[in-house]
Amino acid sequence: MSSSNPSRPSRRRAIQCMAFGGLGTLFMLSGGVLTPLDLARAQAGTRPGAGQPLFLQISDTHIGFNKDANPDVAATLAQTIALVNAMPETPALAIHTGDITHLSKPDEFDRASQLLSGLRVPELHTVPGEHDVTDGSGAEYFRRFGRASDNRGYYSFDHAGVHFVALVNVMHFKPNGLGSFGDDQLAWLAQDLNGRTSSTPIVVFSHMPMWTIYEPWGWGTGDAPQALALLRRFGSVTVLNGHIHQIVSKVEGNVTFHTARSTAFPQPTAGNGPGPVPLTVPRAQLAKMLGVTTVEFSGAPAASALHDATLA
Repeated sequence: MSSSNPSRPSRRRAIQCMAFGGLGTLFMLSGGVLTPLDLARAQAGTRPGAGQPLFLQISDTHIGFNKDANPDVAATLAQTIALVNAMPETPALAIHTGDITHLSKPDEFDRASQLLSGLRVPELHTVPGEHDVTDGSGAEYFRRFGRASDNRGYYSFDHAGVHFVALVNVMHFKPNGLGSFGDDQLAWLAQDLNGRTSSTPIVVFSHMPMWTIYEPWGWGTGDAPQALALLRRFGSVTVLNGHIHQIVSKVEGNVTFHTARSTAFPQPTAGNGPGPVPLTVPRAQLAKMLGVTTVEFSGAPAASALHDATLA
């Protein structure tokens, strides 16, 4: 049903705005460096470095959520998937950085699996978010997504010369508490990286940020410094996270940190509002609260400059 008032977009238009605002992030490998790439530009077939490995990050789909911030999260995920599938070049793989579901219910995982199976990519790799393990053990998550990790959650794989490492920092989650990896996982990480040359590009992905963005809201991982110490000898390290439903990026030496938007709903910026809760805005303002990231390229290998813009 459409609205006759132009200041109040239709529900369909609101869903479209949310989908575009929550699009996954694409990454291109060029000269051993992973560079974020605007999805709209890639979809139009205008990205530089065509033929270079390309992959997609999506996060925080929260299937099962149905409150005012977005009463139809399945629709916004489906819209995002449709846009990815319409790209002229298929991403080599997709990474989901957690909170696939909202309450870890079997029917939520069933619906999420059904939707994600429509993503036309050769490989889908996942890590759990805290909303995927609300039962404590993560039984429903591991039943569907645990094979790659032997039901541990953390694992690694190689693709096109890049070493990907999936880490889990939500198994002992406490509200507004920092995430943690634990000694066993850190020991595994040291062993996994041992013997790899420092020129190997590394991509690490986990749900909660691997640097402390805002400790009062638990936006960080307490033992991340130990993990990062193992990674700093590598010339190119990209760390991908979700959890905070917004883009925050920084570069420290050879390590690039990037958190992704949610496909479900926005959250307040750090320290603004009552806490890290779904942010409900008037529909007329929705486009102003969501946005896209564009990247300008120059040089060879391509160097990037990121620009964030709202939808209105």
